[in-house]
Amino acid sequence: MTKSTVIFQPSGRRGRVNSGVTLREAAQELGVEIESVCGGKGTCGKCKVVVHEGFFEKYGINSRLSNLSPMTDSEKKHLKNGEIASNYRLACASRVEGDVLVYIPEESRGGGQVIRKAAGELDVSLNPAIRKYFVKLKPATLEDPEGDLERLLKELEKTHGLRNLKIDYPAAREMPEALRKGGWEVTVTVWQDKEITWIEPGNSERSLGLAVDIGTTTVVGYLTDLETGEVIEVESMMNPQVPYGEDVMSRITYSMTHPEGLKEMHRAIIKGLNKIISKVTKKAGVEARDILELAVVGNTCMHHVFLNINPEYLGLSPFPPAMHSSIDVKARDLGLKANPGANVHLLPIEAGFVGADNMGVVVATEPHKQDKILLIIDIGTNGEIVLGNKDRLLSTSCATGPAFEGAQIKFGMRAAPGAIERVKIDPETREVEYKVIGDAKARGICGSGIIEAVAEMFKAGIIKKNGNFNPEVKTDRLRKDEKGQYEFVLAWAKDTSINKDITVTLADIRAIQLAKGALYTGCKILMKRYGVDAVDKVILAGAFGNYIDKEASMVIGMFPDCDLDKVVAVGNAAGDGARIALLNRDTREEANKVARKIKYVELTVDKDFQKEFMMAMHFPHMKDKFPHIKNVLDRIPG
Repeated sequence: MTKSTVIFQPSGRRGRVNSGVTLREAAQELGVEIESVCGGKGTCGKCKVVVHEGFFEKYGINSRLSNLSPMTDSEKKHLKNGEIASNYRLACASRVEGDVLVYIPEESRGGGQVIRKAAGELDVSLNPAIRKYFVKLKPATLEDPEGDLERLLKELEKTHGLRNLKIDYPAAREMPEALRKGGWEVTVTVWQDKEITWIEPGNSERSLGLAVDIGTTTVVGYLTDLETGEVIEVESMMNPQVPYGEDVMSRITYSMTHPEGLKEMHRAIIKGLNKIISKVTKKAGVEARDILELAVVGNTCMHHVFLNINPEYLGLSPFPPAMHSSIDVKARDLGLKANPGANVHLLPIEAGFVGADNMGVVVATEPHKQDKILLIIDIGTNGEIVLGNKDRLLSTSCATGPAFEGAQIKFGMRAAPGAIERVKIDPETREVEYKVIGDAKARGICGSGIIEAVAEMFKAGIIKKNGNFNPEVKTDRLRKDEKGQYEFVLAWAKDTSINKDITVTLADIRAIQLAKGALYTGCKILMKRYGVDAVDKVILAGAFGNYIDKEASMVIGMFPDCDLDKVVAVGNAAGDGARIALLNRDTREEANKVARKIKYVELTVDKDFQKEFMMAMHFPHMKDKFPHIKNVLDRIPG
């Protein structure tokens, strides 16, 4: 029987399936959950997917809409004209007749994602860029017919000491009606003591802002009260740009090789952020126009694509960004459905591949104010590292890939119900205990789970220092797959919701080795450049910094040896930095100054890079010692 390759994004799950099966059946076979209230009868319209067309060099396939069966009447009934034009199909009605790359929109994914980027506690002085001022004006009369704006500006100066204000066009348009509707009593929103951005009738005290972290794999928005600093609602989603490439370089390449590539990716992230805005405001019981300010962070590529700036030159030596300094843009100019006068502030960029997200981490962790030497690792698809203290700071970036996010892993998935997130293996019997997110059977493994699984397999002697399986281990969980390659069974089919054994393969281990090897190499080269053999403290930031086990991450060698008591997970520090910039405008200028003081180190031109990377591929390292976990390493068989 003919087989075709089907790739599901954003999970990255892929495989060869029999031609003639539906996309829904292919998803079930590959352990990908698609919403289907009607059980595949074609009556609910919940299993919408998008087919991406073109040659995808990374996968070696030509994906075509014509590689699916013709559209059915059921699909025409449930799909809007705009969706049909955008290559939407129903997974239950589309039969596979050739290679396809399919994107599953957020609303079609089975099981809600667990927010790994929850808001942390902040110690920040409240001084937002947005301020609201209540004023009472004398009504216009025949004797005093002064213009509304001039009347308003005079009162703002008299009552609140605000001078030389200008007014944004949407605010000017709303002003006459707002003044009269409020009986000449209005609340004026002023940005940076410079510009009137909104006018509301009566006394409106609530000021809302949105802090956004655009990660390569995950996007999160924090709806925040600008007067109290409280996070009101949080919403996250998989980055809708994932179909265009799972990592930064893939997306840069896509923009270079497709005439409309940049526009497609820009539209995707704007559409995604508008969904986040819609969801957080709906949950909070407010309107999108109540969002008066946004602060955004993201790596340099995400920053450029968000602004619709060509990222091509980031991929060419000497890798210059379009800008280093922070930038302010009107939300309406980007197509964001916030308040018409809302400003979007993007933090500064350090270098070509160390972006505004890393400056968010710096703002949140403040290494530039510390005496002790800190090693800060922002773990994600694009790993970013900062080393130093108040005297000197170095930074670098390394392409870790999406393995830590659960992608590029055979049974990898996002942190959603059914994901294995904790793993323990008995070193004697090699039996496995695991913990699943939510009240569900296992259907895959997320980032924290794969890290612990690999660490536990190494500790139990199932894999060797070089990552190869140890065939001398006696357990029925270690077996060969249909291609003759070894794999290790974490969960038996009877205990899963996908009726398949969930395994860790050699390819999975290699993906983790590449990712952790890149991080370790970045840390090691920075330490050499700084002239230190050890650091005082390691700070783990990133989507799952709070969820990975410190010992497990050191056992596989994600970072150099350190006292485990000095290894601290701070969660989504990039998002925290965006919230700080949203709540305190002084930090924005400070961020610009600090960004210019951080020296960027380009790893790929370092003479020791290849040698260091090769040694870092071993667990935990080919040569480096780890005295702080010596007791653990000494117990490993063989």
